[in-house]
Amino acid sequence: MVIDVSALTPNDPTFAARALTVNAHTLQGSQILGIAAQVRALKAQGLLVCDLTVGDFAPAHFPTPEALRQKVTDALTAGHTNYPPSDGLPELRQAIVRFYEERLGLRFPVEAIYIASGARPPLYATYRCLLEEGDTLVYAVPSWNNDYYVHLNKAREVVLPTRAEDGFMPTLALIAPHIQEARVIHLNSPLNPCGTAISAPVLKEISEAIVAENRRRDATGERPLFLLYDMVYWPLTFGDVEHVNPISLVPEVAPYTIIVDAISKWCSATGLRVGWGVVPVSLQGAFKNLIGHIGAWAPRAEQVATTWYLGQTELMSTFTVEFKAKIQARLDLIHRRLTEMAAAGLPVRSIEPQGAIYLSGQLSLLGRDLPGVGVAKTNEDIRRFLLQSAGVALVPFQAFGLKEDTGWFRFSVGAVGVEELAAAMDRLEAALRAVPT
Repeated sequence: MVIDVSALTPNDPTFAARALTVNAHTLQGSQILGIAAQVRALKAQGLLVCDLTVGDFAPAHFPTPEALRQKVTDALTAGHTNYPPSDGLPELRQAIVRFYEERLGLRFPVEAIYIASGARPPLYATYRCLLEEGDTLVYAVPSWNNDYYVHLNKAREVVLPTRAEDGFMPTLALIAPHIQEARVIHLNSPLNPCGTAISAPVLKEISEAIVAENRRRDATGERPLFLLYDMVYWPLTFGDVEHVNPISLVPEVAPYTIIVDAISKWCSATGLRVGWGVVPVSLQGAFKNLIGHIGAWAPRAEQVATTWYLGQTELMSTFTVEFKAKIQARLDLIHRRLTEMAAAGLPVRSIEPQGAIYLSGQLSLLGRDLPGVGVAKTNEDIRRFLLQSAGVALVPFQAFGLKEDTGWFRFSVGAVGVEELAAAMDRLEAALRAVPT
């Protein structure tokens, strides 16, 4: 006899409320993934939708390097199917040391590096290892996932509002009033969701302030202040924009800097799940232990393949040049079309793409009567209008911690072709022209 367990375990919100911890019960799901699920449902119905939502890559447009894929297959065939060391294969950690020395001019001790399943576990590990309940995290909005991680760690957050004129990047003037109370300052460059990059002068000022604050704390015996620097998109910069690293600018900040990186974005390898953290050597053991206890290792075969790939300088360079060109072509297309629409009097603007796979675009439609939606009161109203009237799926900055409705959205280009994108911009322009003035 088969027991129908589904009848015994109905979806009961009341039971869930009694069973779960308050922390788990009140944790919100990703708004981005919720929008992406809606887009998939519409596509399944046969509707034409240009999906500019999820920060991922469609293999049809952006395949993982063939040689890297083959090395994963070879590693599996060779029997690399067992557990890796808890802080990663020694060969991979050493490959990262050489890679950073060649590309960034920074020689880290191999003992500072630990491997994880992408960039998310090192980010989460930083919160868990450095923030006690009630400790203060300082971060800017819009930014990715900070609000969720603060919630999980019961930390105190100081949220810095940023300006489009600054590329939505924080400045020292914004950070300085909170620096003495902060335990961690989180920066991300190139920035998800905005596609902008922090400048060397701004990062240098912030890094110098962190060093000065830690000198003060050394004298008083207070716990140190750390800079969490998420640079998972760092090879993906465009035009004259160059990625900058805090330690390159201010070497004295090294003892207080946590770096998070991964092959996920700059190798178009989000599914291979190989990332790492670079931490002060005295902290690496705690980070390694946390990653080990939650089982967030990168698969062994993928670690073997990544070790090989990081040593292939010419192969990597060729892939990166072609990869960046394809991304930039799509971002430039959106920026050019939105700029042309603005010149024609339509209520849009965008920030010239500087890095990552994103573009920030503002659709100033609040208060306008949108066909099929009514008077737009929120970014969500604008999002629904764009989806229904233009078949264009975007993510509002509210999904990245911004509370105010400002008309700003993230355009993500990893899952679309150029022709599909051009057609979507035509539909977007037509939809905007149909809005009553």
